[in-house]
Amino acid sequence: MSVVGFDVGNDTLVAAAARQRGIDVLLNAESNRESPAAVAFSHNARLLGPHAAGAASSHAPFSSIKRLLLLAGRPTLLPRRGGDLSRLPFPVEASSADGGGGVLVHVDHIGRRIALSPTQLLAMLLGYLRQLAEADLEAPVSDCVISVPCYFTQAQRQAYLDAAAVAGLRPLRLMHDLAATALGYGLYRSDLGGPGGPTYVAFVDVGHCDTQVAVVAFDVSGMKVLSHGFDADLGGRDFDEVLFEHFAEEFRDKYKIDVTGNVKASMRLRAACEKAKKVLSANAEAVVNIECLMEEKDVRGMIRREEFEKLCAGLLERVVEPCKKAMEGSRIGFDRLHSVELVGSGSRVPAIARILAGFFRREPSRTLNASECVARGCALQCAMLSPTFRVREYEVQDAIPSSIGFCTSEGPISTLPSNALFQRGHPLPSVKVVTLHKNSKFKLDAFYVDENELPPGTSTKIGAFQIGPFQAHTEKSKVKVRIRLNLHGLVSVESAALIDDDQSDAHSADSMEVDSNGEMGQQVDKSRSERLIQLPIVQSIYGAMSNQELLEAQEQESQLAYQDKLMERTKERKNALESYVYDTRNKLSERYRSFATDSEREEISLSLQQTEDWLYEEGDDETEAVYNSKLEELKRLVDPIENRCKDEEVRGQATRDLLKFILDHKTAAKSLPTPEQEAVDSECTKAEQWLRERSQLQESLPKNVDPALWSHEIKKKEHELDMFYRNIVRYKGSPARADSSG
Repeated sequence: MSVVGFDVGNDTLVAAAARQRGIDVLLNAESNRESPAAVAFSHNARLLGPHAAGAASSHAPFSSIKRLLLLAGRPTLLPRRGGDLSRLPFPVEASSADGGGGVLVHVDHIGRRIALSPTQLLAMLLGYLRQLAEADLEAPVSDCVISVPCYFTQAQRQAYLDAAAVAGLRPLRLMHDLAATALGYGLYRSDLGGPGGPTYVAFVDVGHCDTQVAVVAFDVSGMKVLSHGFDADLGGRDFDEVLFEHFAEEFRDKYKIDVTGNVKASMRLRAACEKAKKVLSANAEAVVNIECLMEEKDVRGMIRREEFEKLCAGLLERVVEPCKKAMEGSRIGFDRLHSVELVGSGSRVPAIARILAGFFRREPSRTLNASECVARGCALQCAMLSPTFRVREYEVQDAIPSSIGFCTSEGPISTLPSNALFQRGHPLPSVKVVTLHKNSKFKLDAFYVDENELPPGTSTKIGAFQIGPFQAHTEKSKVKVRIRLNLHGLVSVESAALIDDDQSDAHSADSMEVDSNGEMGQQVDKSRSERLIQLPIVQSIYGAMSNQELLEAQEQESQLAYQDKLMERTKERKNALESYVYDTRNKLSERYRSFATDSEREEISLSLQQTEDWLYEEGDDETEAVYNSKLEELKRLVDPIENRCKDEEVRGQATRDLLKFILDHKTAAKSLPTPEQEAVDSECTKAEQWLRERSQLQESLPKNVDPALWSHEIKKKEHELDMFYRNIVRYKGSPARADSSG
């Protein structure tokens, strides 16, 4: 069984797999280690990864899917102009299906209009990664670990699990980006931790659309994430956008064109600005040169690194904020940091490293592969969680970045002043058992305690858990509720049980105890005669898919996957027909030339030309059956000529084989009794005479008519002679043969 790790970025996708010799990053069909995180649709085909990005000129791809998922949890941002929505080359609509602030995109596919949620688009990317991994590993892929940003909410994490289910995957863990990075950093190192205590390392990931920071403690037995910090709206693309706005304004003044009002021109300018940013990372200046950007105008602009950094001053100041939050949460001083590791696709801007060096008081290191470290760490974690791999004992303890609380209609359930049941920085997974005084059904609401610990505009609602109905025998009844924070970072009411206890006290206040190992089944406490009666639980996660919606998404994905396979087969048949036309035309003038009559050549040449014209006109978009039919029509004309040519090539060898066979059997027959020897010699002579006569007839015929002697006839004659000889040898000593000869 294969174990893989997937890094689903906003801009790119990376897949890695655990093998016996270590972790490998998997290559896509184009032999690249990264794939574009894009999905595109034509009227009859779905394009994923590189194919979607390659078709951007004709079909605007759905990209920034991770941002779409983030927007779905931030409903207050949807009505705003600018920001994410203005950068997307496709329209996005708010979904009215629930109150969770969902968004939808629409596509025209196979003659119908389809509405797709970000979860469904994400499922397509995960499906692409699964196919990529299966093609590289030549084995089915199911178990995986998928990376997620630390700031993702319950609904967004659940969307990843739903998308994985639609894609046919079974995630063993949703792993925070920097926890995966830290695992890949620490597992193979022996110089971390020791008698002096843990080694502390700060990881800074400046990605395409966000910045995340984590402080991690390492020792010989494992790693522990102490704190997280993030800015969900600051990444490499924001630096690209600064360049885009600069050149859009420059071209407006210089060339009198408004790029911002043209989708394709904006896409091309953004791509050019991204390249310019990369050039500026190693050079003092960069040139943007685009032919025929719009209105048939070629544009050219230049920017120096100093000017670029001045334009980005506001962004550079923001880089420090998540670092401050992470250091404050870790409760360690700067002097105790062993190193600062800088990763992420947006980390290559020199000014970012300079700002970080000033804050952390040390130069950041780049010992990890900035683009692959997350996928590698996920693959490592998958190997550690899978029973099929043996990995050395190494504890991986992550922490939640946002405090989570629970409340009933009476108020929050907590022993802390913050009203948090799971405090920010609390390790995961974790379990807490809460005992409540309830005598009828009730509801538990889960929520994020502090909105400042979430991306701006994110709802603090998590979900509701209805417990019951039940009827207690006394007003003193208590309900023991087991609440789990799992490896994915999801909270749930795992079980609830009514305590049937005659000796329970009359306290009205709710009580809480922490129990990581307690079971919630039917139990009896002999000292107090306590019996636990299991209660039903119905959960509703804010903004998440319902079971029915998940089933519908799986059905739609099955239909799209079937259409993908159908279109792939159709494409193969079209290519086969096109190749047959070109190949046959070449052979007709060379290899097949002497085997076809003038009229046959003329008829075939005409049919080939007509088929070629049809392929590039009305036959450009046809069904698999039509392409097969066209190919069969051509083969009916060409096969006779091809058969003559091929038979000519093998007939000589078949003739030599038969003559040798005749000679060998005549020689072997000399050891047989006289009657049998004469019988074999007679058959060999007949075969030799048959071959001579048919060969003479064949030599008198031109090559452009069907042969009088086919190679398969020669082989048949050889087989008949062999069977005759075997029968002679088999029966030569039988009583029947002896009697008949006497």
